[in-house]
Amino acid sequence: MSIYNEVVKNRKGEDIDLSTLKGKVSLVVNTATGCGFTPQYEAIESLYEKYHDKGFEVLDFPCNQFGHQAPGSDNEIHEFCTGKYKTKFDQLKKIEVNGDNECKVFTILKQQQPTEEIKGMKNKMAMKAIKKISTTCVKPEDIKWNFTKFLVDKDGNAVKRYAPTFNPKDIEEDIIALLEKV
Repeated sequence: MSIYNEVVKNRKGEDIDLSTLKGKVSLVVNTATGCGFTPQYEAIESLYEKYHDKGFEVLDFPCNQFGHQAPGSDNEIHEFCTGKYKTKFDQLKKIEVNGDNECKVFTILKQQQPTEEIKGMKNKMAMKAIKKISTTCVKPEDIKWNFTKFLVDKDGNAVKRYAPTFNPKDIEEDIIALLEKV
């Protein structure tokens, strides 16, 4: 099942049919404006600016499930991102990524990529600590924290999952490979 079969809401509450992304490569991220990983917006925006014209999209799903670090309204989150990080990609409506009310997009992504790539001992230790404080992470495939990233191919299938500690800059080679894939 592809995420491109799903419809989500933008921050204004309007439907966004993800089938419009067919043929594009997407980075899907659950974000928070008050998290230690929030500065990753800068690298995500850099990737977006560099590859958007080549068929790359960012799906930014604010989520308040981890430490209540995305407390603002959808518009406040958008103003924060555009003001502080100069993001040009839009934020979608705030969602949940785990549990009974999780967004179907994340259900699909977690089924397709149940484990995340974690590089380096420091990051492995950080993720172990994060898992201990993550109250909504119940199942092994659940999202552990803010800024879990999924790279989605042109058919809407998750091909890689990256831990919150994974630097978005290090995803660039994977993005290029998918953009060049026929």
